[in-house]
Amino acid sequence: MHGHKIVNQNALHFLTMTVVGWLDVFSRQAYRDVLLDSFRHCQQEKGLVVNAYAIMSNHLHLIAYTKEGYLLSEILRDFKKYTSKQIIKQIIENPKESRAEWMLRLFKYYAKNNNNNETYQFWQNDNHPVELSSPNWIFEKLNYIHQNSVKNGLVEQPEHYLYSSARQYLGQEGLLEVSVIDLGFTEGYVPV
Repeated sequence: MHGHKIVNQNALHFLTMTVVGWLDVFSRQAYRDVLLDSFRHCQQEKGLVVNAYAIMSNHLHLIAYTKEGYLLSEILRDFKKYTSKQIIKQIIENPKESRAEWMLRLFKYYAKNNNNNETYQFWQNDNHPVELSSPNWIFEKLNYIHQNSVKNGLVEQPEHYLYSSARQYLGQEGLLEVSVIDLGFTEGYVPV
């Protein structure tokens, strides 16, 4: 569905970004690393605060907000623009990428009906933003994000999945800086 807009730019949001055609691009570490590096840049330079995330093979989930003076929609636009260019560049330049021809053909196919893309479209247009306004809603989305890898059969426990924030909610180190949400009534939150 298109047309979802971020109204309150500094509010806490649940977001989903999906690769066109649900292509399993992030099955390669190099492409996941592009996402992580870009998130770090947005955190350090653009006022993005990440509260939870999971990078799956063809999409990512995020709970985040921006500091005052920054616009979440602009950060997401820049993030998607940068990551799509970097990943496509890596696909083109990597002779070992066995799926390159197939992926590039599909990225071209999706771009032909989108005036915003000249050659390739990597991300679907919408981020499916949902403003999170209650502790119960936040708790539900945290569990959804952290259970994604379990439901997809990648791990048995959420904290075992390296590309999510589940381990940080258990007080462990993670790949990306996360501001853990304290919901009060969920003291001792364990991803279930």
